[in-house]
Amino acid sequence: MGSDLTINNVEVVYHDIIQVLRGVSLTVRAGRVTSLLGTNGAGKTTTLRAISGLLKPENGKIREGTVSFEGRILSGLGGTEVVKAGVVQVPEGRRVFKHLTVEENLRAGAILGRGHWSSDLERIYSYFPKLRALRHKQAGYTSGGEQQMIAIGRALMAHPKVLLLDEPSLGLAPLLVAEIFDNVRQINRQEGVGVLVVEQNASIALRHSDYGYVMEGGRIVMEGESAALADNPDVKEFYLGVTEHGGRKSFRDVKSYKRRKRWM
Repeated sequence: MGSDLTINNVEVVYHDIIQVLRGVSLTVRAGRVTSLLGTNGAGKTTTLRAISGLLKPENGKIREGTVSFEGRILSGLGGTEVVKAGVVQVPEGRRVFKHLTVEENLRAGAILGRGHWSSDLERIYSYFPKLRALRHKQAGYTSGGEQQMIAIGRALMAHPKVLLLDEPSLGLAPLLVAEIFDNVRQINRQEGVGVLVVEQNASIALRHSDYGYVMEGGRIVMEGESAALADNPDVKEFYLGVTEHGGRKSFRDVKSYKRRKRWM
């Protein structure tokens, strides 16, 4: 479909010698939530950088393959141009402007001027009511969960067609993680925004997504409907820590995963 975000056989290198992505292909369907799962170093954040036009500041580049959206090739565009095309990333670690107020942080996302900022603020506050009460507070004095809401709200001010989320659960308590993912699903359903969420927390990501990919060593090693992935014995064992008999894996077991994975 023309409104899908498509990554086709992408290879990414850093400093011209370090290859991180090796022929990655995936699709973020319009109006659906897609999850990209994997451990640290699998290549998930690099995949987002390749989509968002943020490889160059890290001395990286797409050596092969393409990123396209709505029939337009995004590969080679800078970050600002990718945002203008309708693809907006919420980076890992939230990265709010700590000395600005919550509302000033949100308004910073309205740089494209696609709507009226006051009505857009009301729209954001409808998704994140906590932010309305905090709107005059300096963002640096808000909690980690509140800062994640600010970061997502700021991205929504740009009226994205596709929202990219990098580790939204990082450093947050389980109840806050569940709340954030509920918010993301609400945004997806009400606005029809396609979402690509990168996560190590496979359980929460699969629960709140429609389709998922598993990445290891810079490659996609498995994909499928999220419900099917959550029920897959390999995913259960390697990412959810559950054995085929329903028991939990110990750390000692986890250390030997790599040599026993069927796709390695």
